[in-house]
Amino acid sequence: MPGIDLNDIKRRMDGAINAFKSDIASLRTGRASANILDPVTVDAYGSRVPLNQVANITVPEPRMLGVSIWDKSMVGAVDRAIRESNLGLNPIVDGQNLRIPLPDLNEERRKSLVKIAHDYAEKAKVAARHVRRDGMDALKKAEKDGTIGQDDSRAQSEKVQKMTDDTISEVDRLLADKEKEIMQV
Repeated sequence: MPGIDLNDIKRRMDGAINAFKSDIASLRTGRASANILDPVTVDAYGSRVPLNQVANITVPEPRMLGVSIWDKSMVGAVDRAIRESNLGLNPIVDGQNLRIPLPDLNEERRKSLVKIAHDYAEKAKVAARHVRRDGMDALKKAEKDGTIGQDDSRAQSEKVQKMTDDTISEVDRLLADKEKEIMQV
């Protein structure tokens, strides 16, 4: 069918959802998650690398993270990187391992995490709307050039709108789940 590639639009909208999922996965909730340390980068071997490239991250207990560093000389750099990451975490050095107890979240911190989650959701919705706008512009151009009829154009634009609505409702659902998880005491 001439017009626009609906699969490409679907792929780009799925990309917006996946980016949102990874953004909210890094938000700290009451439970420990290895994803909390995703934003941490370490000065290693002359460059900054993600923490998961110099160590294994485990969750031995619900309120504790374990970091097993592969190279003994990197322990200090990893400890420093986690402390300086603004995550509010204080690792305990234990040989080549770090134990990171997760402090309880107070009400104020929970509310600020919810606010951050809402910002991430808005970013994902804007990305989906940009994809819709690109699709609609391509349809209008194809219709103007005469490569697609008005009926086909209308049918495809309705499909694009439905994809956008589905993407936004999926973002809202994921946000509601994360909000419930954050506010759970």
